[in-house]
Amino acid sequence: MTKQIDRLTLLSTFARIAERGSISAAARDMGLSQASASRRLAALEDALGVLLIARTTHELSLTSAGRDCLDEARRLLGDWEALTERFADERDTMRGPVRIVAPVALGQDRLADAVLRFQERYPDVWIEWLLEDHDIRMADIGADIWIKVGPVPDDRLIVKPLARVERILVCTPAFAEGRSARGPGDIAPLPCAALSPFEGSRIPLTGPKGRRATLKAQMRFASNNIFAVRQAARQGVGYAVMPRWFVAADLESGRLAQILPGWRAASLTVNAARPPMHRQTLRVRRLMDHLEEELQAL
Repeated sequence: MTKQIDRLTLLSTFARIAERGSISAAARDMGLSQASASRRLAALEDALGVLLIARTTHELSLTSAGRDCLDEARRLLGDWEALTERFADERDTMRGPVRIVAPVALGQDRLADAVLRFQERYPDVWIEWLLEDHDIRMADIGADIWIKVGPVPDDRLIVKPLARVERILVCTPAFAEGRSARGPGDIAPLPCAALSPFEGSRIPLTGPKGRRATLKAQMRFASNNIFAVRQAARQGVGYAVMPRWFVAADLESGRLAQILPGWRAASLTVNAARPPMHRQTLRVRRLMDHLEEELQAL
């Protein structure tokens, strides 16, 4: 039994080194000295008879055997955690790490508050909260959950929809002043500030009584960062398509206003993805359920 526990410890240390790309960073995460982490990695390589990580003066990189071993290590560690949860008391089941990747705006606003509330309830669960807007490879960073707005571009992942995000057209009151805008055609000549991952020059809209139209947008400003697009709209560069939750305070204060009330851009789904070979621990399942409940307010 001791040897089995030791092997799991070696695998856990190796996985953390691979994910962090640094022995010293992994050692800090695990409360070890750098020398102890290095010895664990060497012991695993000796036990398997292969080089898992190539070391140079400046960087570490997984060998081909290391990449294969990392996939198996994550599977075995996930299976072990699921097994211990199965036979543990409820008091002991909600303990351990959860690594989550979330979009920047949603992640530092609504989702951060939701996750912190979850952690208040389960203080023995520790969260690694990574914010990224670009697409990721979950296997490369060892994430348990990837929260993404819009489609998840990897059909190997298991995806659960969490919420739908309503999107509206907004601008400054000064930008809209004196302009009569009853339909998409009325604002087509006006400049647009676009969130480039979701908007192009043609924006499908749905209006009153389900009426559909396509807005031919005149791009004045485009960015893959939602904060930059909101700032452009605030400064009167043009109108923008924004999630209602993201501009709710601006609408309430009067800093922004809807330019086509009653018209909506296509809503977007907030998805939670997980690796197919990763057995969900109870803490991951409960956190996903918690996030789904919290996001319904969107």
